[in-house]
Amino acid sequence: MSVRRWARAVRWYLGELTGETEYDRYCERHLRHHPLAPVPTRRDYQVLRTRHQEAHPQGRCC
Repeated sequence: MSVRRWARAVRWYLGELTGETEYDRYCERHLRHHPLAPVPTRRDYQVLRTRHQEAHPQGRCC
């Protein structure tokens, strides 16, 4: 495995682990379903996500 490929795999893994890629996926979905609406900033997304989680609690281990 080349160093570049290995580094890309590590970056992907860390992004998935930390939730960093969630915003990117959200932006893709948002543009697909609402092409004319402005895309929320990362900060706005975090606020929306937190509000949704508080309004729809699920069983969590922690």
